[in-house]
Amino acid sequence: MYTAPAPMPPAYDSGDTAWLLAATAMVLLMTPGLAFFYGGMVRTRHVLMMIKMSFAALAFGTLIWWAVGYTLAFGPDVGGAGLIGNLDHAFLRDIELNTLTGAIPTYVYSTFQMGFAIITVALISGSIADRATMRGWLVFVVLWLLIVYIPIAHWVFDTDGWIVKHLGALDFAGGLPVELNSGVAGLAVALVLRAPRDFARREERPNNIPLVVIGAGLLWFGWFGFNSGSALTDQGTAAAAFINTQLGAAGAMVTWPLVEKWRTGRVTTMGVVSSAVAGMVAITPACGEINTLGAVVTGLVVGAVCAFAITLKFRFGVDDTLDVVGVHGVGGLIGLIMVGLFATARISGKEGLFYGGGWGLLGKQLVAIVSVMAFSFILTWIIAKAVDLTVGFRAKEEYGTVPGEEAERAYDFQTAERLGALVSGKRASSDDELVQQISRLLRARAEDR
Repeated sequence: MYTAPAPMPPAYDSGDTAWLLAATAMVLLMTPGLAFFYGGMVRTRHVLMMIKMSFAALAFGTLIWWAVGYTLAFGPDVGGAGLIGNLDHAFLRDIELNTLTGAIPTYVYSTFQMGFAIITVALISGSIADRATMRGWLVFVVLWLLIVYIPIAHWVFDTDGWIVKHLGALDFAGGLPVELNSGVAGLAVALVLRAPRDFARREERPNNIPLVVIGAGLLWFGWFGFNSGSALTDQGTAAAAFINTQLGAAGAMVTWPLVEKWRTGRVTTMGVVSSAVAGMVAITPACGEINTLGAVVTGLVVGAVCAFAITLKFRFGVDDTLDVVGVHGVGGLIGLIMVGLFATARISGKEGLFYGGGWGLLGKQLVAIVSVMAFSFILTWIIAKAVDLTVGFRAKEEYGTVPGEEAERAYDFQTAERLGALVSGKRASSDDELVQQISRLLRARAEDR
């Protein structure tokens, strides 16, 4: 017999709930967008692996969050220190249809925060693209979410977390647990899964730049839900976060290409889309704390700095394959510092250095940055090392080759392959070799002309 659900409490707000439902869907869309973004950046034979790594994070992250992630991050605080929640709401126990978080059903809020956890661990895959095993990645995803991400999420996102409550640092939409955390974790796993011998000499060319652009577009769209949804309301703060997200991306898209032009003499499509991502990374912690002028300055600064930062991996010999450290780590760091400089009482209620607040807020931001960096790097390195020593994390050199025609391929080159075989007399053993055959054929025909 059908029983009507209990009525919503008076605090329930249907407008805020509708907005957060939309924002949640936008955030969850970011992980498939990341799959396209990363998939287009790697060599042809690694496209499907990158897509599978993102979707694995989507599946395993969802289940971990449902089982214990939400309660450890947002359950009643253990001991009052702001370090971790308890297990009262494991498997979303004791949460009913009319249970609210603020003015929003807890089911909606929990799913919104689930999207943050998923995209954060998926971002790390870019630091180890083309050299990680899937079994190692699956184990890493589970352990990293439980040991690294969830505690930091409690510190920052929960009202009892030590960073937000006891320290008093500001982070509007996840600069610490998402951006800085994924960048530092990416550095740790990149060090464990060592760079190939030819890393400095090998040219990593994207296999499909339009796919990268599509992925960046989906990320950009989702970022409005990511940042504005963090206001948990459809009021003015969400509007400020919305426009600041756009301004941050636009600012970075001016300075990064200028640096690229100065360094290499040309502006690339990859640089343009990467600059937009860097701008949105930096504005994430600041979008609801600073005004529009601060957002523009943040974008301009991060575009220039990240354009240089992504080249440091060659100097230090760290194979951060898809620039997770240089974009998310450095970008998140800059955004968090900008909060200490540009926070204004008209937006956040606190004032940064440039608005008469003195050094206090900036100092708190730096303490939060150092704490998260140390916690994330040390524990991520231990997890990655343990996974590598047990189930195996680093793939063999021959990883990614196509064993035969029956294997999956990202692109169907059958017609072109037959053409290449007719010309060269040799059947391609992989998509990469096929592309090389066709390229040689086209160059030869152009030279003949």
